[in-house]
Amino acid sequence: MCGINGIYQFSGLKIKEDVVPKMNASLEHRGPDAKGEFRDDFVHFGHQRLSIIDLDERSNQPFVSEDGKHVLVFNGEIYNYQEIKSKLPNFNFKTNSDTEVVLAAYLEWGENCLRMFNGMFALAVWSQDEKKLFLARDRMGIKPLYYVLTDNELIFSSSVKSILNTGLIERKLRKESVVDYLRFQTVHAPYTLIEGIFQMLPGQQLVISDESGIHYKKYWSTVSDFKRFKGNREEAQELVRNELKKSVERRLVSDVPFGAFLSGGIDSSIIVGLMSEMRDQAVDTFSINFEEDEFSEAKYSQQVADCYKTNHHPITLSANEFKELIPEALSFMDHPSGDGPNTYVVSKKTKEAGVTMALSGLGGDELFGGYSVFNQIPELQKKKWLMSFPVYGRKPFANLYHAFKGTVASSKIKAILKQEYSDTEFIYQFYRQVLMDDQIEKLVKGNLPKNRVFEIGHELIGYGTPGWQLPSLSRISAVEMETYMQNVLLRDSDQMSMGVALELRVPFLDHEFVEQVLGIADQYKRPVSPKKLLVDSFKDMLPTEVYDREKMGFVLPYEHWMKNELHDFCQERLEVLETVPYINQSGVMRLWSHFKSNHKRVTWSRIWPLVVLGDWIKRNEIHV
Repeated sequence: MCGINGIYQFSGLKIKEDVVPKMNASLEHRGPDAKGEFRDDFVHFGHQRLSIIDLDERSNQPFVSEDGKHVLVFNGEIYNYQEIKSKLPNFNFKTNSDTEVVLAAYLEWGENCLRMFNGMFALAVWSQDEKKLFLARDRMGIKPLYYVLTDNELIFSSSVKSILNTGLIERKLRKESVVDYLRFQTVHAPYTLIEGIFQMLPGQQLVISDESGIHYKKYWSTVSDFKRFKGNREEAQELVRNELKKSVERRLVSDVPFGAFLSGGIDSSIIVGLMSEMRDQAVDTFSINFEEDEFSEAKYSQQVADCYKTNHHPITLSANEFKELIPEALSFMDHPSGDGPNTYVVSKKTKEAGVTMALSGLGGDELFGGYSVFNQIPELQKKKWLMSFPVYGRKPFANLYHAFKGTVASSKIKAILKQEYSDTEFIYQFYRQVLMDDQIEKLVKGNLPKNRVFEIGHELIGYGTPGWQLPSLSRISAVEMETYMQNVLLRDSDQMSMGVALELRVPFLDHEFVEQVLGIADQYKRPVSPKKLLVDSFKDMLPTEVYDREKMGFVLPYEHWMKNELHDFCQERLEVLETVPYINQSGVMRLWSHFKSNHKRVTWSRIWPLVVLGDWIKRNEIHV
């Protein structure tokens, strides 16, 4: 696990020699074990290494081929690197690292090497003779890769801040992205908050060469590469169990101490159970507990820890401790989001316990229907009589209902009832929306751009697309993964864990496992109880109390803290938004006031993303 940087100037390198070292310095927290550079007449690469596999310094990067003609910078892990290595008997390997295998695979198979990799990665290969630069990102979008492309150069990095610190791009907010952020507490790839900085899409590659010019390609897609399952219920459970077991086993390859996050929920409990079956020694597990009992899952995580005799590390958090950690966590917020500090806290404590790699249960909810949206969308789609009324007939009822209820939920129902169709992409766009458009119109001057989640959903699973062939619940899974999971959960997991140089691995997002689960029919996955197919596949491994209870979610008690211990912290950062010319500051303060007076439509999750945005703008000296 590492941080990568690079600059390619098409007509010859003219940047100062200190630019890439500055980029590396911005990423030192991601890779404190070693740093390196490569520079020739056209490219300058930088790398910061966190050593996980093969700790030998010969595996440091940038990694140069034996003939000196090819250079690799690579961030991530390839779990099946030994299997790939066995298919390259004529290659003279000098190390035991997956890094060398990545470069050897590229030299042997070219761009097709990506189809062979099972892992999480962002990489760049420079071929000197061909003057060809090859960039790629893993299928699920676990590892970040940002870039700037102009007529004269390409700048790439694991970090937005690293690109900003080159001084080669203006620190200017992109207005459309600000609206996307207000809607969804994030900005959806390929865009970022900064004008001109983009994010590579998951499963995407980019080639720049004198011969072919600039060429983007998707080498893998959530909706095009799924495997349709044709077995019965028992066979579906066997498939899930066997494939997840393989995924966990792949992710136990490590030359450093490792452990697991254990929230006491279904997903992390299964991961810990499988790890315990595969290891002779006790697994180190970590969980966050709160002094406020209503937010704590301590008894459930302890129950699983006792069941598998793990070396458990419960972390009890108070408001004052969290307040002290907030600025530290936000300093590693490379790209703002409304989530993240919870992951930072557990990552920090895990690292302090001497662990360098940990497994997480992220992805289980998206694959197995762990959110309410997996029930709500199918239920609404059954009510064909309701959507059969023309839109002009539904609007008065929708307005009246919301006026009566005045809640977050009623505002979303109102928006849904005004849609032309009840297809998933028309409905789903509102489920993850944080501030609704009528609220944003009071915050932002000018017309609002199109809803990005609708655009992504329509392109992904709209009628006639490959995603339309997925089972209906898997269509919801696909949109969840391509929006909320990739652009909030995975981004936060990476930037918060790497803030303390901790590598996170996510077995549920093994692409082979994802391909299999997405192809399973609705009748086996329908969530009549939380994640029924997953639970039925592992029921013998789970204490009853773990799966037979209401889902809590892994959240901090922000509602109380923001009105008390963190009040001034929030106020100061909301005031920073006054510097953004197209944000209506009086609207921001009105929203803040509504939150403090317990307005039903303004919960903490509607305000906290604004606090984070203000902090990020100030901290990174963004010019608006």
